[in-house]
Amino acid sequence: MTLKNKYVERVKEDVALALKKIGIDDKSPLCEIPPSIDMGNLAFPMFKYASTLKQNPFLIAQSVQKEMLNNSLIEKIEIKGAYLNVFFNKKTAALEVLSEILNKKEKYGRHAKNNINIVVEFSCPNTNKPLHLGHCRNNVLGDSIARILNFNGYNVKKVNLINDRGIHICKSMLAYKKFGSNTTPDLEGKKSDHLVGHFYVKYAQEVEKDESLEKEAQSILQLWEKGDKEVVELWKKMNKWAIDGINQTYRRMEIEFDDYEYESINYLYGKEIVEFGLDKKVFYRMEDNSVWINNEDIGLDKKIILRADGTSIYITQDLGTAVKRHEKYKFEEMIYVVGSEQEYHFKTLFAILQKLGYNWAKRCQHLSYGMVNLPDGKMKSREGTVIDADNLMDILYNMSFEVIESKQRGLNENEKRDVANKISLAALKYYLLNFSNSKDILFIPEKSISFDGNTGPYLQYTSARLNSLFLKSNKVLSIDNDFIGKNILNNDEWNIIVQLLEYEEAVCKAKETLAPVEICNYLYNLARGYNKFYHDNPILKASTEEKINIRLIISRAVHILLKSGLNLLGISSLEKM
Repeated sequence: MTLKNKYVERVKEDVALALKKIGIDDKSPLCEIPPSIDMGNLAFPMFKYASTLKQNPFLIAQSVQKEMLNNSLIEKIEIKGAYLNVFFNKKTAALEVLSEILNKKEKYGRHAKNNINIVVEFSCPNTNKPLHLGHCRNNVLGDSIARILNFNGYNVKKVNLINDRGIHICKSMLAYKKFGSNTTPDLEGKKSDHLVGHFYVKYAQEVEKDESLEKEAQSILQLWEKGDKEVVELWKKMNKWAIDGINQTYRRMEIEFDDYEYESINYLYGKEIVEFGLDKKVFYRMEDNSVWINNEDIGLDKKIILRADGTSIYITQDLGTAVKRHEKYKFEEMIYVVGSEQEYHFKTLFAILQKLGYNWAKRCQHLSYGMVNLPDGKMKSREGTVIDADNLMDILYNMSFEVIESKQRGLNENEKRDVANKISLAALKYYLLNFSNSKDILFIPEKSISFDGNTGPYLQYTSARLNSLFLKSNKVLSIDNDFIGKNILNNDEWNIIVQLLEYEEAVCKAKETLAPVEICNYLYNLARGYNKFYHDNPILKASTEEKINIRLIISRAVHILLKSGLNLLGISSLEKM
């Protein structure tokens, strides 16, 4: 239970006891959060008791107030209309929350391990092109969700299924075979995955002139599944180029996985499931030898499971992969982080698994997210109109470096490059996470890199400002009951304490909704509130030594939670900027 929830429950118990004394048996009275902190920390409406007691709610609130016991957590109670407004005791709350944060540091709000296994599948690139802007959203969303779940005590496995086989791969292979002249990334001076992507675009251009290329690509897929030596060698070469390049992009984005799987292996598991489903009469075979399932009984449609020529499709591979993963990880839940265009696919996948008798499929879910576009319109890989992740990171890095060059003359070149890299990654990740998952995003690089407003660089700036403050103060901070007792918190100080109390709630909500935007909202409000506090209240030049210390302690707590929250988003804080 979070610290704030403990406070709420303690006050609710007192209100319930007071209600019982005036004739109302309600063990869990309704509790609301007032719209303004000036109206208290908790509010209890009395409307629902009016008919029972045949009294005005205002009078009921007055009666409850009189019966409330002395509670060290409550500073005062006010009546506002039909509401009983409770104000937390500043000394008690400040002592508890600041002590816990300073003592636990980055472990504040972290839950103990609960031995519940969760698999999070994300990224899952095709080996016919480099990662693009859409992959960036997938990567940062999956990584952040895994971090949030881990922070909440779950045993998380981050899994990346590399889609390294299929007709889309064969299209790149065919274009290279026809037009590549045995070139290599070194000869072309290109990053290896970009060279493979070039031939995917080349295929799309050439097939418009010659439709027979479609049959040739399908023929290559059939030869690959039969193990044709020449086709397999070409596949190995181009796949290595693609995967090597994609892994470089992961390292640059600071994205890691616990396990890599490959469709070229997993599709065989799917074929085992096809035979299993035919034996169970869940699937049926058509005259052309293709295998199908009829899901019309559950509001879906008929779905092909295996092509007439015996080649696999996505659903084939996904069925086998899911079964093998459950055997390997014994997961209680599996989360697929995949774009919204695949919603029907996953409804079908989970339904088929359940029909096959795998009841754990009820605990699988598709975490859907919206598209990412640039101001000049929708991106299409086959037309070469995407912005590659590498190119986008180059753009953001260069923009960041220009800012650092102009503002930070005290840094050496290595420090400037390091800071610019951290800022550019923060800009990218925060912008992509700072939306509800379902929303489409219009990515504007200039907006993402801003040091003002709701951005990653703004949070890093706040973190760097705090660190600079601590370097200047050079104080060893400690907190105890007597120390807090000597200080009467002003409204600005108290407002920050209240915001600190909300951190655990934000982390829990992010876990329950699988929405990192909850962390973004919290961090931005905390940073904005602290920067106002910093502007309006002198810290190192406060009027007394006690005031200096309490404000430094509050600042330290803010710094700890900023770093913790940024880490849940996969973003590094900055020591200086």
